[in-house]
Amino acid sequence: MRGSKVVGAGHYQPAKVLSNHDLATMVETSDEWIRSRVGIRERRIAGPAEPLDLMAAEAAAAALRDAGVAVEAVDLVVVATCTAVDRSPNVAARVARRLGMPSPATIDVNVACSGFTHALATADGAVRLGSATNAVVIGVERLSDFTDWTDRTTCVLVGDGAGAVVLTAAEQPEISPVVWGSYPDMGEAVVIERDRKFTQAGPTVYRWATTTLPDIARRICAAAGMTPDDLGGIVLHQANLRIIEPVAQRIGATKAVVARDVIESGNTSAASIPIALSKLLQRGELQPGAPVLLLGFGGGLSYAGQIIRCP
Repeated sequence: MRGSKVVGAGHYQPAKVLSNHDLATMVETSDEWIRSRVGIRERRIAGPAEPLDLMAAEAAAAALRDAGVAVEAVDLVVVATCTAVDRSPNVAARVARRLGMPSPATIDVNVACSGFTHALATADGAVRLGSATNAVVIGVERLSDFTDWTDRTTCVLVGDGAGAVVLTAAEQPEISPVVWGSYPDMGEAVVIERDRKFTQAGPTVYRWATTTLPDIARRICAAAGMTPDDLGGIVLHQANLRIIEPVAQRIGATKAVVARDVIESGNTSAASIPIALSKLLQRGELQPGAPVLLLGFGGGLSYAGQIIRCP
């Protein structure tokens, strides 16, 4: 059994910026209210010419350029999303068509906000077993399509966009075993149902995340044969700055760079981890080879996480 490694990353965000001040003209809120409760300053909103598969394809193309991997060499595409509207063809198949990939396996994964780390584990397993050699893993969402813009408790959170990484086979694994699971009895705390509106029990999610995630993070480190002090970076699902900061502190990774992309991107669900990771890498804030904890959590209530080595 071989391993896999991340060799490139990229992201795509819509051009339209929706600031807190813009939101204050649409619903009863203010910049101060939003910043104090969730830490978000602005978010990106997709337009009619930016469908889900286009954003995903743009992010994938950027990741492939970063990795130096040809489109023709990709034999697996895994897309994490909870905002796809069409049943078939799935988003992964449409990404493959847009990019001109000859014949990859195409899989969509829906585990809401923890979808990307589930998708990464799926692709890593396929490469380890020899079922794929080069895989593209994408998180993409258009949460704005599922938002009640009159509800200030949820509309201040959401943003749109896509992020992607490229995996390739390696003699030694550079992605740790995944630690994943769920709390089904709390699954109704985050919901998108037939009315196409995103709702959540915010206090419930906050308590669960801040009390449960630090222990899960330490379990991920143990599965990788590391301690939190070994980490060079922490990229949590960008749900809410008031969750990210205390969880990162309680993990105890004193030397780690902590992603705070939620400030400028909002909560982009399955897209949030790859977008934040791509930006940290582009800015040179993560050193090549540094171990980085990725931990997705959210709807379900589900979680999944692993440690990767930076390309």
